[in-house]
Amino acid sequence: MIVIGLGIIGVLWGGYTARKRGGNRKDMAQYAAGFAMAFMVVGMVLTVLLDRFLLAA
Repeated sequence: MIVIGLGIIGVLWGGYTARKRGGNRKDMAQYAAGFAMAFMVVGMVLTVLLDRFLLAA
């Protein structure tokens, strides 16, 4: 769930960033995809770390 949540946040943040910089629809789509992938990688790392620490206790 962390990965999906951060992916959605990345899409929203990327689209907002591209719009703020004056980009067209293709720019917004590219920023949204890039931010989503980056945030999903962070979410995966967080998921693995939480799993390791919570199951180790």
